[in-house]
Amino acid sequence: MRYLMVLLVTVVFSGTALAGQCPSLVRDIDEKLKMADMDTETLEKIKKLRDQGQSLHGQGKHGESVKVLKQAMEELESMSELEGEA
Repeated sequence: MRYLMVLLVTVVFSGTALAGQCPSLVRDIDEKLKMADMDTETLEKIKKLRDQGQSLHGQGKHGESVKVLKQAMEELESMSELEGEA
């Protein structure tokens, strides 16, 4: 019984932690997009991932949301690295 209670508390708090991470990732993406200089196709791809992540967050699918938003951040960071090389 004690094990079950610990498991339940862990699951509840991990979902809450992920829920709080989504809005900050969206803000980070928005800030980086303001400073980004990239082609339209890449920009649209990143915006689509950002919007998908925000939608998943709204549906309560926080784990999936974080995954999609991190993918958008990785795309942004890889573009920043490529700009630095040019």
